[in-house]
Amino acid sequence: MQTECTQRTFQFHSRSGRDVVARFDGGTITSDGGGVLLGEVERRTAIVRQCAACFTDHRDPELVEHKVEELVAQRVYGLALGYEDLNDHDELRTDPLLATLVGKKDPSGADRVRARDVGKALAGKSTLNRLELTTQDAGPESRYKKIVVNGAAVDRLLVEVFLQAHEQPPERLVLDLDATDDPVHGRQEGRFFHGYYGCYCYLPLYIFCGEHLLCARLRPSDRDASAGAVEEVQRIVEQLRARWPQVRIILRADSGFARETIMAWCEASGVDYVLGLAKNARLNRILGKELHQAQIECERTGQPVRAFKDFTYKTRKSWSRERRVVGKAEHLPDKSNPRFVVTSLSPEEWDARALCEDLYCARGDMENRIKEQQLYLFADRTSAATMRANQIRLWFSSVAYLLLQALRRLGLQGTALARAQCDTIRLKLLKIGAQVRLTVRKVWVSLATSSPYADLFAQAYHNLRAKPLRC
Repeated sequence: MQTECTQRTFQFHSRSGRDVVARFDGGTITSDGGGVLLGEVERRTAIVRQCAACFTDHRDPELVEHKVEELVAQRVYGLALGYEDLNDHDELRTDPLLATLVGKKDPSGADRVRARDVGKALAGKSTLNRLELTTQDAGPESRYKKIVVNGAAVDRLLVEVFLQAHEQPPERLVLDLDATDDPVHGRQEGRFFHGYYGCYCYLPLYIFCGEHLLCARLRPSDRDASAGAVEEVQRIVEQLRARWPQVRIILRADSGFARETIMAWCEASGVDYVLGLAKNARLNRILGKELHQAQIECERTGQPVRAFKDFTYKTRKSWSRERRVVGKAEHLPDKSNPRFVVTSLSPEEWDARALCEDLYCARGDMENRIKEQQLYLFADRTSAATMRANQIRLWFSSVAYLLLQALRRLGLQGTALARAQCDTIRLKLLKIGAQVRLTVRKVWVSLATSSPYADLFAQAYHNLRAKPLRC
């Protein structure tokens, strides 16, 4: 048997001359004290509550301890706070602060029905996974998993949250599309080897408008990057125009989306587009004079040189009509670097240089948003056996992103973190050590006195409190 010293006490040496003694006897302490800000965001946006409304619960209400809204909130808050796996919740279920955020009336868990659950206010992994593993056809007669998600409702929610974020309709919206790789390491349904990425993966489609996520669609990787894009864009545009009928919409994407179906749909639907266009021998010949002049000037100055050419172009087979193309003739000290963009925008509105450098190149910021999703909100944790379960995981990650983006938009405007990524916000504002004490009427959260971002926390708090409540 181990001694108590080995079990409970850890001694360290210090250069100060005093021994450092550590024990797990600090009482009820959480490392997520700043999570209370997420609760304030939820009260002003109802993002989690609206997400929970996308699920139908066929369980017997008399036997339910964890309501659907509580399960969804626990999953989303967990992701926002940095807990990527369901396994983490077997320990998190004892955290009274997380239980408070979720909405548990007794965050201590003293009111649990079964003796083995006393002290654990929240659900464990085996309960939470019912959100992901319930089949579409489940009903009251199903044995265990009876919480069914309405995927179309979740899709609408992503756009609805964007609409709710605007008090006045904008004059113009730029929708960014992109596909990315989501490597898989098992035998998941829908896995295929992708030659470009060199691995077995999924190929999710993302659509953003600025920092706002409008679509996160999980797809197998055995298809073109643009597959299904018209259907997703059409759905989003219809929802946007139902609320804002006069808004102008521009579609922006790289050359993987410069397809006849997408451009023809845009032209028929009153949607503008600016899309990268893959270079080929014909395009390079059209831009030949400008490339040659750029090369001469680059060799003379030793500096990169670029020039632009505006022309109309039609492929020999795939395009139904001529379209405006802008070519960028760029020569770098070590190579030629021609680029092309196809667009429905007129030269009077956007000249060649502004179209390429100001409008099209701005799409690169979308890659930062995708990185936030995959690296910091665990959108790539698609290790479930079925595509359906992995799509639901992607949706939960997306809702966690919406929550943190709302914190950035509502609470951090005018602060040093107004443009910070999710992991920076989490590290500086949410990951604050705190002691939690429960009394009859209050939950006392004593945040670490030494937190270096206490003033920033206070500013975010006051910004949020100035916003009207939704729930």
